[in-house]
Amino acid sequence: MKKDGEIKLLLEERRKGASQKLAAARTGMSERTVRKYEQSGKLPSQMKAPRTHRTRENPFAADWPWVEEQLRRDQALQTKTLFALLCQAYPGRYQESQLRTLQRHVQGWRLQHGEHREVMFQQEHVPGRMAQSDFTVMNALGITIGAMPFPHLVYHMVLTYSNVEAVRVCFSESFEALSEGLEACLWQLGGVPLLHRTDNLSAAVRDLDRDGLHDFTQNYQALMRHYDMQPSANTAGCANQNGDVEQSHFRFKSAVDQALRVRGSRDFADRGTYERFLLDLVRSRNLTRSQRFEADQAALRPLPAEPLDFGREFVARVSRFSLIRVLNNHYSVPSRLIGARVKIRVRSESLELYHGAAHVLTLPRLAGRNQRRIDYRHLIWSLVRKPGAFANYCYREELFPTTVFRRAYDALLEARPVQADRDYLRLLHLAASGSETDVEQSIAAMLEANLTPTFDAVREQVVQHEPELALACEKAPINLASYDSLIPSRSQHG
Repeated sequence: MKKDGEIKLLLEERRKGASQKLAAARTGMSERTVRKYEQSGKLPSQMKAPRTHRTRENPFAADWPWVEEQLRRDQALQTKTLFALLCQAYPGRYQESQLRTLQRHVQGWRLQHGEHREVMFQQEHVPGRMAQSDFTVMNALGITIGAMPFPHLVYHMVLTYSNVEAVRVCFSESFEALSEGLEACLWQLGGVPLLHRTDNLSAAVRDLDRDGLHDFTQNYQALMRHYDMQPSANTAGCANQNGDVEQSHFRFKSAVDQALRVRGSRDFADRGTYERFLLDLVRSRNLTRSQRFEADQAALRPLPAEPLDFGREFVARVSRFSLIRVLNNHYSVPSRLIGARVKIRVRSESLELYHGAAHVLTLPRLAGRNQRRIDYRHLIWSLVRKPGAFANYCYREELFPTTVFRRAYDALLEARPVQADRDYLRLLHLAASGSETDVEQSIAAMLEANLTPTFDAVREQVVQHEPELALACEKAPINLASYDSLIPSRSQHG
C-alpha cells in the first residue's frame, strides 16, 4: 500500500514533464501503479473506504442487549463489573482475554450514546491580573532537621501569567499561616496583582450564599482590603479552577525531590538552612520565567509601605489549674499567672501572652484541635509538694519530657513503688532547677548500669559533673591615707 507522500512525489515528477516510465523509475513504482493513481486522481488515503463488515463473529452478540440495558440504566457501571456479571451468569461462555473486546464495545457505545462530559475552557492570562495560592503538604519528601522528622506544609503562590512562584514554610492552614504566607510571598514577588484566588480554605471562605457566590470571612476581607486585591475562590470540588498553583505544587515538589537527590541528603542542620535551600531553588526556577515576569512586574501594583501586622487576639483568664484554652487547645503557663486575665495574640506558629502592656510569655502554637502542651516547669513547683496528685493527674503523660524520664519512672515503680511518684517528681524538680540535659544524661547512665535512678543518686552524679569554677580572688591592698585626710576630727584628735 502506497503512502500519500509517495504519490505526491510521483505527481510532482509528472508535472515536471517526466514520462510515466521515467516517473515510475524515479519513485520506485511500476508503470501500472502510476497509471492507477493518475486515472483515479486520488491519494491512497482518499481511496481507502472504511470497513463496514466484521472480520470475526462478535462474541457478545447474544448478551449485548442486556449490556446496553445496564448502561442506559446507570452509565457509571464499569465494564469490568458487567463482564464479571456475565461470567457469573454464564460460566464457561467467556474467557478473561475477552474483557478488552467488551471494553472496546462499551467505549464505542458511550461515544455515540453516552452522557455529555464537562468541557474545559482554556483561559487567556493577563500580566499582573491574578495570583493563585494554596497550601501543599511536604511530608512525603522525608525532610529531617537534625536527624529528626520535620512534618510541615508550604504556602505556595503563583502568578498565572508568568508562573513565577514564591513559597513560605508553615505548619497549618490557619488564617495566621494564610495571612503571613501571603504577605511573605507578595514581598518576594515585589508587587500586588489585581486578583487573588485561593482554594475553599475555612480560614478564608465560608459557605456559599443564596446566589451561589463565595462569602469570605471578615479577617480575610480585611487582609484583601489592605493589599487592595479582589478575593476569588474556586468552586468546591473543582480544583482545576485553581489549576496553575495545583500543577505548580506537583512540579515544585518534584524539583525539590531532585535537588535533594543531587544534594545527597535530606537532613538539614536547622530550619533556617532548609528555608534558604527552598528559596534558592525557587529563585533558580524563576530565572527560566524572567521574560514573561518582566510583563508581570510592569503590571503589578506597588506594595504597601509595610506588611500588615494582622493577628487574632483573645482574652483569657488563667485557671486554677495553671492552664489557658486557646482555639480549642490547652496550654500550661507559669503558676504565678493563676487568676490573671491575659491578652493572647495568635501568630501562625506562636502565642504571645500580655498582661496589660507587658509581654509575659511566648508559647509554641499547637496545630489542630483538642491538643495540649503541658510544660512541667510551669507546674513542678506545686506538684513536688503534692506528690499524691501525680498518679491520677489528667495530663500526667505530658510530664515525661523524654523517653529517658519515662524509663526512669518505670524503674522507680519497679524498685520503690510506694515512693516512685515522689522520687520522680523530685527528679523533675531537679531538672527544672538546673539542666534537664544533665539530669537526663545521669538517668540514662544509671539505667545502662542497671541502677535505680533515685533522686539522691542522680543529684550526686549531676553535682559531680558540674564544672568547677576556678575563682582567683586576690586581696587588693587598702590605703586609707586619702580617706583619713577627709575626716575633720583627725586634725583635732590626731
